[in-house]
Amino acid sequence: MKPRFPAAAVAQLSKADPVMKALIERVGPYALQRIPADTLFEALLRSIVYQQLHGRAAQTIHGRVLATLAERDGTTPESVAKTTDDALRAAGLSRAKLLAIRDLAAKCLDGTVPTLIEARQLSDEALEQRLTAVRGIGPWTVHMLLIFTLGRPDVLPTGDFAIRLAFRQLYRKRREPSPTVIIRHARCWQPYRSVASWYLWRSLDTNPPIASKSRTTRSS
Repeated sequence: MKPRFPAAAVAQLSKADPVMKALIERVGPYALQRIPADTLFEALLRSIVYQQLHGRAAQTIHGRVLATLAERDGTTPESVAKTTDDALRAAGLSRAKLLAIRDLAAKCLDGTVPTLIEARQLSDEALEQRLTAVRGIGPWTVHMLLIFTLGRPDVLPTGDFAIRLAFRQLYRKRREPSPTVIIRHARCWQPYRSVASWYLWRSLDTNPPIASKSRTTRSS
């Protein structure tokens, strides 16, 4: 990250893109809330549990899973290996999530999933390649990890529905933009596409949506 991140990011985005500048002025200071984790296993376990669940339900099941693992060795791959399927299912895990967590634990133990220290040395692309080898972990999950846990500044999660919706509204697209359209436009956001993504998410919390004819024409 740049020494002045995120101040430098906000300044560059405002200079490079008039629509983004107006959005930044509307939303206010950049205030992404990180989701800390001591290990990648811990972070990815949480991601798997939270998939396709909302708010309190996900939080409750996650808490039960952590409590179940705490009865063994804590939130570790070794603890998962020592925990029965019945105990994990009783915590609220679906069969698909149970299988994903089993695979995550195995791939942490065999080195496919790097340690957190190793992960910080890998490029976004290399880390995505290794983590998507885990059952139930796709590019979207990795992108969220890169942004919210590792704090990578230049991630663009085009697979995120809210990103596509916000981009469509802000830049007045007649139909949902393809990843290629967003990526092409987002060249002017580099190397701070994570920051731009955060503002796109926040744009859905504020009204009215912003648009700019000059930018719309160029990125269609």
